[in-house]
Amino acid sequence: MNAKPAALIVIDVQQAFDNPAWGRNNPKLEANLQVLLDTWRSNDWPVVLVRHDSVMDGSPLAPGQPGNAFKAGIDGKHNLLVTKSVNSAFYGTPDLEAWLRANQISSVVITGIQTNYCCETTARMAGNLGFETIFAIDATATFPKETEFGLASADELYRATAINLDGEFATVLTTQQVLDRL
Repeated sequence: MNAKPAALIVIDVQQAFDNPAWGRNNPKLEANLQVLLDTWRSNDWPVVLVRHDSVMDGSPLAPGQPGNAFKAGIDGKHNLLVTKSVNSAFYGTPDLEAWLRANQISSVVITGIQTNYCCETTARMAGNLGFETIFAIDATATFPKETEFGLASADELYRATAINLDGEFATVLTTQQVLDRL
C-alpha cells in the first residue's frame, strides 16, 4: 500500500444479513473485520462505513427497520458514512470518490457483505477509478444463489469473486496478508 494509509471501507455489515436460513459462508467475517477495524481505529487511519438503505417495500434493510442497523462492533469511530440503495458505494451519498480524492487517499481496502455483490462492485469501480484496491476476501461473506442458470454455493461465489478481481481490479488478500503489508 502507499505511504498514506488506505481507507478501510466496510460495506453493508448490517443486522438484516444475520438470518441463518440464508446459508451465509465465512463465519470468521466478524472476527477478521474486527481485527481490521481495531487496527485502523487505533492508528487513526481512515474508516468508511457504508450502509445499504433499501428503497424496496418490506426490505429488512430499509431505513427504520431493525435490520438496517450495523452489526455490533461496526458503528464505532469512522471518518465517513456513505448511504446507498444500489450495489456500489461509489454511487452513495456523500460522494465516496470525491471524499477519497479530497483527502488524498489513493488506496482502499474493501470488506463487508456481500462478497459478490456490493463488495465486488465497489472494488471493480475503485480499480477502474485508479485507486489501489485491496480486497480482504476473508473479511467478506456471501450467500448461495439460484437462478435459471443453476445453483452456486456461497463458497463458489466467494471464490469466483476472488478469481474475477485478483490482478485485474484489485489485489485479493487475507486479513493477515493485509496486516503484514502495513
